[in-house]
Amino acid sequence: MSPVSTLADAVLPLIRSRSDLYRYSAANAHGRDMHDAIDILEAAIPATDPAEVYSVTHKALASSLKVIARADDSSGIIGDGCRRLLELHPRAAAAARTPVGKLIDWMMKFQFDDDEVDYFELDPVAYAPALGEVGMAVYRKRLAEVQAKLGPRPSEDERWTSGRSHEWFTLDWNARRLAVLDHDIDAIIRTHAKDRKVAAWLEDTAEALEEIGEIDLAIDWAKKATDFDRGHQSLKAADYWCGLLEAHRPSEGFDARLSVFRKWPSSTSAARLHKAAGKAWTDYRDEVVATLAASPSDAVLFVLLTLKEPQFAWNLAHSLALDSDHTWSELVKAYEKVDPIATLPIHQRLVENELVEAGAQHYRLAARRLATMRKLSAGSDQAVEVDGLIAELRETHRRRPRLQQEFDRAGLP
Repeated sequence: MSPVSTLADAVLPLIRSRSDLYRYSAANAHGRDMHDAIDILEAAIPATDPAEVYSVTHKALASSLKVIARADDSSGIIGDGCRRLLELHPRAAAAARTPVGKLIDWMMKFQFDDDEVDYFELDPVAYAPALGEVGMAVYRKRLAEVQAKLGPRPSEDERWTSGRSHEWFTLDWNARRLAVLDHDIDAIIRTHAKDRKVAAWLEDTAEALEEIGEIDLAIDWAKKATDFDRGHQSLKAADYWCGLLEAHRPSEGFDARLSVFRKWPSSTSAARLHKAAGKAWTDYRDEVVATLAASPSDAVLFVLLTLKEPQFAWNLAHSLALDSDHTWSELVKAYEKVDPIATLPIHQRLVENELVEAGAQHYRLAARRLATMRKLSAGSDQAVEVDGLIAELRETHRRRPRLQQEFDRAGLP
């Protein structure tokens, strides 16, 4: 048996499938098989003829797209496998010295003529080594021919209803990536920032500038995205901006984190500020805690998870009238080690809140929490009260057989 057939026989059966993949569990199981196949493929690269690697990669990619077209990939496992193959494909093509004309034909068909799957992009930057200068010139010409056939460019709003939105999106994507390939700063700004009306576009511009090594410009554009407004896109850009500063201008990182916290106070931004502050943290502790008090859940989670002060978090939760069951649940897990008996009333409230909704999952969580309460109260005066609570709940919900079953499974009296 030849090495080609050995590699293909090891990889392709794990990629292909005739099974019904519209079931979530079946799709996930097949997705895991796909990743195993790609692991085998990647491990074989150093000792395998590049032409064989490319052949198997190309076939695996084609098969993976057929699979995802008829699968419930809600978890994204199959999609991640497709993306791994899309990242490997240009490298394999370059190593195998795939005929340029054939590769360009495939790239055009993949992007413009595949009616079944159109939600993956090809990166011309990644394919540049395989295409070479002459091949890239031909590829650009083919893109221009597609654009010429589309006629006048529609406005941004009209594009999505033009009936050719996919073609315009693909052309714009290629324009952005080719601007990066060319290290053309003006083209990057034009194709990424567009009319500068969306914060995410400004962050895209910064990322492209970082990719070509224009760090100072990347920082400037990331700051523009951060300052755009107070929306979630600007918040995302803010973390990127801070990361750029910490990597390239570390002396400016703390001030950036502080400004972000003051604009978007949360347990997350506070945790990042705490990390950046280092020895200066004590100068800002009171301000951070006081600011977070407006959101009790954020304040408690920050003190608990970042400062790791369960007693302070416990006191804060009570003084701020914390009403988040999720945060209370996190808090009692930590505070059980400090004062297990004190957590029992909170556990009881969480159990009662869980049982407001019917359903096996609610019953199961309530039963587990009650079992925890029995362990915490064992040997104390509260043990009898906990068992009394369980008896009361069994009686109150006597017409919920599934609840009784979950209580029995948890070993409750």
